[in-house]
Amino acid sequence: MIRAGGSLRSHGDSRPALLLLPGLNCDEGVWAGQIAALGESVRCRVPRYHDLDSIVAMAHKVLREAPPRFALAGHSMGGRVALEVLRMAPERVSRLALLDTGYEARKAGEPGEQEARQRRHLVELARESGMRAMGAEWVQGMVHPARLADGALIERVLSMIERHTPEGYSAQIRALLERPDAGDVLREIRCPTLIVCGREDAWSPPARHEAMAALIPNSQLVVIEHCGHMSTMEQPAAVTGAMHRWLQQAG
Repeated sequence: MIRAGGSLRSHGDSRPALLLLPGLNCDEGVWAGQIAALGESVRCRVPRYHDLDSIVAMAHKVLREAPPRFALAGHSMGGRVALEVLRMAPERVSRLALLDTGYEARKAGEPGEQEARQRRHLVELARESGMRAMGAEWVQGMVHPARLADGALIERVLSMIERHTPEGYSAQIRALLERPDAGDVLREIRCPTLIVCGREDAWSPPARHEAMAALIPNSQLVVIEHCGHMSTMEQPAAVTGAMHRWLQQAG
């Protein structure tokens, strides 16, 4: 059973440790709003694992570099990595936040093959035309439709994607296509757990997060209005508010 316990505090720093796990082709930029708002009260770290081609390998790397105890938040693919961290070392995680993510393995049969084709198309586009061109297509379904005209937001997303390479992108896609099912992990979580998603998240819709919340005892689901998949960047204040309340919750 996965339980909370012990201190969040890391040696040499009085602030609690908070690991922020980014998703596909994302880095600290996806958490910029939260780092700025929460950084005085928690010590934020954003692990790097995007050259790896396995969710399990990503989780191992997070744990090798993490302090002994920490709060853990994962966005999109980072949520899947977070669940593998929970599977491997539940005693080290004091609280968990899952944002715009999922827990199931790739579907069998044609639905799974369709996902693979869609993902591989974007990998080929990145190899042939560059990461920014791929990102310009990818982002169409990843933010609230009304935000596609927000040039500043879209530029932040595309600039973040450009910081990655087609080779790293391909590795991450292999990891996602072979992702493990984490339903068994969800059922055993007992630490304070926050689940967040955008109301208009087309990739990981609210229904998926409702299913996760139903599997995690005493979890809290927060749906962010006027928001797509990139919730931490689209609605940073709303996401940060939910995370602040989660960090203050008794463990």
